Amino acid sequence: MGNKQTNCRPNYCSRFLPEEQAEIDGLFAAVAGGLETVSCERNRKCFPVPISLEMLQAYLGDAIPQKMICRIYDGMRHIDPCGLNSVPSEYVIRDQFSIFMSEILKGNAGEKSKMIMKMLLVPCSSVRAGHIQEFTEDLITSVVHVLYYRNELKGWNMKRCQDFTAGVRPLASQLLSSLKQELNPPQQKTYWDCGSRRNWTCPGECGPPIPDKTCDCSLLEDWLLKVPQISTFLNVIIRRGFLVLNSYTEIAGFIPECKDGRDFMSLLNIPAIIYINSYLPSSLQHTWRLIFSSQIHGYSFAKFCGNIIDRGPCIIVIRDRDGYIFGGFASHSWAVKSHFQGDCRSFLFTIFPNIAVYTYSGYNDHYMYLNFGQQTMPNGLGMGGQLDYFGLWIDCDFGKGHSKANPRCSTYNSPQLSCRENFEIDCLEVWAVGDFQCCEKSTCKKNVLDNEKEVHCLLEMIGKCRHSEGVRNPCDDEDDD
Repeated sequence: MGNKQTNCRPNYCSRFLPEEQAEIDGLFAAVAGGLETVSCERNRKCFPVPISLEMLQAYLGDAIPQKMICRIYDGMRHIDPCGLNSVPSEYVIRDQFSIFMSEILKGNAGEKSKMIMKMLLVPCSSVRAGHIQEFTEDLITSVVHVLYYRNELKGWNMKRCQDFTAGVRPLASQLLSSLKQELNPPQQKTYWDCGSRRNWTCPGECGPPIPDKTCDCSLLEDWLLKVPQISTFLNVIIRRGFLVLNSYTEIAGFIPECKDGRDFMSLLNIPAIIYINSYLPSSLQHTWRLIFSSQIHGYSFAKFCGNIIDRGPCIIVIRDRDGYIFGGFASHSWAVKSHFQGDCRSFLFTIFPNIAVYTYSGYNDHYMYLNFGQQTMPNGLGMGGQLDYFGLWIDCDFGKGHSKANPRCSTYNSPQLSCRENFEIDCLEVWAVGDFQCCEKSTCKKNVLDNEKEVHCLLEMIGKCRHSEGVRNPCDDEDDD
């Protein structure tokens, strides 16, 4: 049993550095439980013991869900190292194990698509779109599972986030949206032809179930090229499940560290956090810090503005009274201005009932808007669209807003985000991302208003200056000079 190794192994393992290959070989021996010794006349040789499904399950334990373990094992045993079209064995030999690891962790889209085809638990000739959707849902579930098992959710509390299982199917549907379009292309429609939130023929929409048509390897290859998250998810499962070839840079920004999350129920779920984080600039993906929550800070527009102004890039998440969850990413610090601000890295998104990110369309530069106390200008916070016709709007009469998109938001090409065009806010939270920017500390003597940031904010928004600023005593360091 142990001497059924092939002679074509070096061709498949060339992607691994020598030390990496040694680690892969050591992992295989650990799963197998040792080496098999075979005697031939006076010679005694040691060969790797092939591994069974039971061995793999025993080694991984609860690190990876059982169904994904079966998929991984099936993918390995269907590899034909020498191209002899032999019937898959019940056991996995070392060459099959190494080839699988090599192509999943370091292969190109074509090689990874072949491995995925082998992991679908059906013959390659019988693969249909439904099998790929089921695999994608298992993949997302396994990612959250292994991060939770390895205690690598970086401060996110599963009990203090929305149920992650509710986010699995919407995210899988979104990741499969490009595949849906290949299987069922829209009939001569552009996104500007779509006026309704529920007209699901537009790019980026989750829409109806994926057409259950036959899929081949070339279709999967094209899908992997368009949706890099699938390769990243596979990478995380293998590296963190098997604890092999661990590299911090590979998954450094995969899930951000949660700061100041406190004991409150967030509007976010883990799949949504991972997906939205993947759209942030790489320099902002490592940390999210809670800076405002209506559950904690109340429903005050002044308090809301006081907590987000000059705090750097941030993510605003809203749940309306109908249960829809949506929001936007602001690429710059918020500031009270009578004109639009920000840049093309900003975007809008939805989380429930569907998950999607809507990025810059190139039509205009109306990224971010915040104003107050004006007679002729809208007073509130907006993102995208036009004045009084925003893709996302939070009114200064805190608790009210709108999402107007007919047919689409001109700035972000987004549909109506909320259930109703004019919505009421049920809950709102804001996360600063990247290096957190605190308000500048001064060594000057303070006055009675210095700790009231929302009061400062209101004064600035209505154009009132603090006259005492000009007559303050000099700072201590200035006195020393």
